[in-house]
Amino acid sequence: MTAMLEMRPIAECTVSGCSYNDHSNCHAFAITVGGRESADAACATFIPLSSKGGLAKVTGHVGACQRADCQHNESLECTASSVKIGAGADAADCLTFQAR
Repeated sequence: MTAMLEMRPIAECTVSGCSYNDHSNCHAFAITVGGRESADAACATFIPLSSKGGLAKVTGHVGACQRADCQHNESLECTASSVKIGAGADAADCLTFQAR
């Protein structure tokens, strides 16, 4: 029997230019962490628009993680207690990413 994983919350997002960001809180229902192996772990949900999006009463979670080389990744799901999103090699990266 497989243990049930919970979607991990986004503790902080410092990417002020993202449509889903409201005062360092992510208001996308869920994000996808992507990027190429041996590169940064990019927030693939980042949308640099002036209009705001997302849900007013929702704080985002990690819906999928495509970075199988992260020590917090189990079957493409995030197992970190929470993640932080901020500027890295790209405008919006998963700062919690740790290579195995």
